[in-house]
Amino acid sequence: MSVEVNGKPFTQEPRAGQCLRTFLRELGHFGVKKGCDAGDCGACTVLLDGEPVHSCLIPAFRAEGRSVTTIEGLGGEHGAHPMQQAFLDAQGFQCGFCTAGMILTCASLNQAQRTDLGAALKGNICRCTGYRAIEDALLGKTNVEPSVEAGAAFGRSLPAPAGPDIVRGNARYTFDTAIDGLLHVKLVRSPHAHARIVAIDKSDALRVAGVHAVLTHEDAPSMLISTARHEKDWMDPEDTRVLDDVVRFIGQRVAAIVADSEAAAEEACRRLKLDYEILPALIDPEQAMMPGAPVIHPDRTTANRIADAQRNLAAETHGEYGDVATALATSAVTYEGTFHSHRVQHAALETHGGLAWLDEAGVLNVRTSTQVPFLTRRALADIFELPPDKVRVFCERVGGGFGGKQEMFVEDILALAALKTGRPVKLEFTREEQFTATSTRHPMRVRIKAGADADGKLTALQLDVLSNTGAYGNHAGPVMFHSLSESIAVYNCPNKRVDGYAVYTNTVPAGAFRGYGLPQTLIAIEAAIDELGKQLGINPYEMRRRNIVRDGDPMLSPPPSEFHDVLYGSYGLDQCLDLVERAMQADGPQPELSPDWLIGDGIALTMIDTVPPAGHFADATIALGDDGGFDLTVGTAEFGNGTSTVHRQIAATTLATTVDRIRLRQSDTAHGGHDTGAYGSAGMFVAGKATHAAAVQLAAELKAAAAGAWLCDVGGCVLEDNAVVSGVRRMPFAELVKLARERGQPFAGSGNSAGTPRSVGFNVQGFRIAVNKATGELRILRSVHAADAGVVANPMQCRGQVEGGVAQALGAALYEEMVIDAEGRVTNPKFRDYHLPSFADVPRTDVFFAETSDTIGPLGAKSMSESPYNPVAAALGNAIADATGIRFTAPPFKPDRLFPALHAKFGGY
Repeated sequence: MSVEVNGKPFTQEPRAGQCLRTFLRELGHFGVKKGCDAGDCGACTVLLDGEPVHSCLIPAFRAEGRSVTTIEGLGGEHGAHPMQQAFLDAQGFQCGFCTAGMILTCASLNQAQRTDLGAALKGNICRCTGYRAIEDALLGKTNVEPSVEAGAAFGRSLPAPAGPDIVRGNARYTFDTAIDGLLHVKLVRSPHAHARIVAIDKSDALRVAGVHAVLTHEDAPSMLISTARHEKDWMDPEDTRVLDDVVRFIGQRVAAIVADSEAAAEEACRRLKLDYEILPALIDPEQAMMPGAPVIHPDRTTANRIADAQRNLAAETHGEYGDVATALATSAVTYEGTFHSHRVQHAALETHGGLAWLDEAGVLNVRTSTQVPFLTRRALADIFELPPDKVRVFCERVGGGFGGKQEMFVEDILALAALKTGRPVKLEFTREEQFTATSTRHPMRVRIKAGADADGKLTALQLDVLSNTGAYGNHAGPVMFHSLSESIAVYNCPNKRVDGYAVYTNTVPAGAFRGYGLPQTLIAIEAAIDELGKQLGINPYEMRRRNIVRDGDPMLSPPPSEFHDVLYGSYGLDQCLDLVERAMQADGPQPELSPDWLIGDGIALTMIDTVPPAGHFADATIALGDDGGFDLTVGTAEFGNGTSTVHRQIAATTLATTVDRIRLRQSDTAHGGHDTGAYGSAGMFVAGKATHAAAVQLAAELKAAAAGAWLCDVGGCVLEDNAVVSGVRRMPFAELVKLARERGQPFAGSGNSAGTPRSVGFNVQGFRIAVNKATGELRILRSVHAADAGVVANPMQCRGQVEGGVAQALGAALYEEMVIDAEGRVTNPKFRDYHLPSFADVPRTDVFFAETSDTIGPLGAKSMSESPYNPVAAALGNAIADATGIRFTAPPFKPDRLFPALHAKFGGY
């Protein structure tokens, strides 16, 4: 076949049935990404004779005699195309996995298409940004400060260091590399919700040409593990095996086929014969708790860190301060309600996957899409009884995470396959596998009782939470505990009670998800605050002001925690409430709506601990390089969270230099040190503190060296504009390099952070919405978000994190929903049937930051990637109640969910 790709002719023949996406990647054009392989996300967009197409849908042979342009060739020989430069100027990306396809689509738009971007961009999904920065790129806006003076990087809107590579398609994600002799892994998955494997016949599968191994529970280590990755193993139950002879949900892996090609592996999967003994399945968590219910993990005990396996309880907690029952009985007003939250998929555009191989030194190398490379290395060393120095886990750039990649879903299988075959192996999940076989947000049933006195002061808060953890308990306990903690600790109330249950069912496991349990309970708590205020005639802002914790107040939620290291590093919740109230009251465009539209406002607030309890660790090193620049090594992974940008800003500010002189190495266990991982709002707050400590130590070394050369007091030396200065004397870093050479040792600093003490962040979300009482349609007229992030390290980037969090949360609140049928099967395991927010769906959110400086975080900053998600559904629920007078208690708030109650109340439509 003859085809022109980026101006160069190719005559390679595609395989039968091969799509253009894989054909182009095999030619080395890694900017063409796989997000869905169904034409739903646009990550694979290329230009075919100048027109944007989803290359996963185009048979490769259709490119015969045609011209294909990938992101690598968009700029031609002239460097960056104007649209690539526009995305750089606006920073229209976060993780960047969708960016190549997005840029190619944007570059092809004519003026007419630019007048309706909702329609023009409907084929391209971004899960990270919330789309505002992408629109800025199309409008030619510049959001970055291209350069700042030495030592002034922190607090400025500097661009991401990987930006040029991202917009040109040169940033390397997990599979953007070529490895000789690569074998492919495909997984056989259970068709049953609960069954025991009684017989396996591998013979037909092994006869498929190109198959090297068929691996089952007979070939895998039998030790019990958790897929969840935490610094402390006691946080999660041991209830999972690499491969098991008992399956507990539809989609659980039961065998791994290793073959020369994916096609051969898939054919062997079809030929593997498995005989099952069907076991009773439990789909509903309420039924799973009932006496006499079938037991999902009958051979597990508390020694496996499971609360009560015989009652299907992965975890439970109970506690009370004061006397809630008496307080409710004597309150001036009370409110009771039951709320339900649903399953949501992370939908990171890069699916789980990785590569593994043994190098010449016998080291197992795993290149993977993960938020936790160091914890994954530790788990692999334990499972396969390998010395830690014989395991290397690393990632380059990761295509989104949102908590879903704080799990080990592929690395153990990759390690098993590499160790068994001695060959390099690849495993890449399909989009359907991502839905049916990884993890989801925890569905929860939340019952709330609340009371207040006549002055609007809370008298009682009681939560009863039932969390459906699915077939395995990864994150079951921590998510449940977290959902019951800051959600009520943010309110002063003398009487509080919590009862929490995390229950096993024979459904796809739940796990870590942005917000980590707080969004599910906040929708109930924030509704109760509103409803109590309505009964007393107190507006939502004032009701909250009368009850929120203030700087110095105890942050209490029962049962008492053994960890007492959460402090008010800074306090800006009052500012956040003021900022949202002023913005919501400000004049704005008035929509022209018919009388059928009901308009209402709603707010919600949240507090979050900036780090998980029990320790979260990070190491960093930095050294003065031979050229007078600096080499910084951290363990944090970059997946759109922006830590790569902020680490350089911290180091450059501390060392009185510019970010272009900071070279960053990250997320590779071979670099030494340790990093618990970028999760739990710890990416900057913990790892950033380690970077700051390392830079401070290096700064002290540089000053001491200069003082020694000058024979002066080191106390009189300061760093200033890439040099050490003392009075009129000045020693540039380049001269210090010479001193380092003379002494035969570079100037270097190391730092670490243990994640304690912890601080708290605050967020307030406000919405003005319109609901059509005739149809149930909902429109967002205004979205406002205020955040206390301490000193904002990078305002442009932090605003993008807020916008992306709000957009993702709106998807969950309005339409995203994983549907599980009566047999436990996911019925909508693809983007086409799972409505992700597109450009047209996401309103613009006005973002405001409180003016605070955190006394604990690095240079006064604290976390802000995770928490903007948390109050969104609660604020939207309150706005709907304000507009309609109806309290809807179970998102997503789809029109067909709203319509029956609206029809019953308003009728006649």
